[in-house]
Amino acid sequence: MLERLEIEVFLALTEELHFGRTAERLRLTTGRVSQVVKTLERRIGGQLFERTSRSVRLTAVGRQLAEDLAPVVAALEEALRRAVDASRGVTGELRVAFLGEWTAPVLLKAVALFGERHPECRVDVREVQLSNSRSSLEDGSIDVLVASYPFDGMVLGPVLLTERRALAVPVGHPLAAEASVSLEVLADHPVVQYPAVTSIGFKRDRTPDRTPSGRPVPEGPSGGTFSEMLSLVAMGRGVLPVGEHCRQYYPRPDLAYVPIQDAPPIERGLVWRPGNTTARVREFVRAAAEVAAAGAASGAGAVR
Repeated sequence: MLERLEIEVFLALTEELHFGRTAERLRLTTGRVSQVVKTLERRIGGQLFERTSRSVRLTAVGRQLAEDLAPVVAALEEALRRAVDASRGVTGELRVAFLGEWTAPVLLKAVALFGERHPECRVDVREVQLSNSRSSLEDGSIDVLVASYPFDGMVLGPVLLTERRALAVPVGHPLAAEASVSLEVLADHPVVQYPAVTSIGFKRDRTPDRTPSGRPVPEGPSGGTFSEMLSLVAMGRGVLPVGEHCRQYYPRPDLAYVPIQDAPPIERGLVWRPGNTTARVREFVRAAAEVAAAGAASGAGAVR
């Protein structure tokens, strides 16, 4: 069984690749770091690092140990974090965000319910954009986000909102007069694309590269924001599958929204970073799910 100090020294040295910096980081002496590494290597029966007077490099054995230890240490840290949360209760600060005005109402209702239950936890509400929604979760600027599914690489909570899909077209477009259209029409028109920072899974869901029958869908230009994407549509540069919320939140005289008859509904819910499933996050997700369920039962669910 590895001692905690051995694990800490080993993993710190794999990152720093320098005995002096490792010692400074762990507030140990360089001699103590060297001693711990030698003891660990004797126990394993092989070298973990190749040392010269100028460099420190991981051996194959060391690299394998580092890869095997990383998930174990992450799990231990998560268990400790959960224990701390449980002992303290739901306190501190929770940073929640919405992407698009149509998701704000359910989020604010969840904030109100969460605040009633956990008055000692401050909730900070923010708005993010397509360009920074993922990075804000990854760098810890926000803890929880109401977003469209799929959202690759994040934990997905229960579905809170669903809505039918529509096709945004210029108001004078031949499809604008149709009562509804099929996804097959995407093969006949360039489709405006989401910015590069959005995930592959999301793009595949919202702007597929093939129709259900397998016909290729031509790519149109990309927009940096959702408003830019709609402007590209209005300019005749392409069409764009959207949610029906756009009728209410993006009413424009130069655009028409035509229902898509054979597309599955868009689903939205809370997403958060793996490893950040704290008591605060769990309780907020529970409050949001209850708010959504109550809205559905009363017939007041958003865009259902």
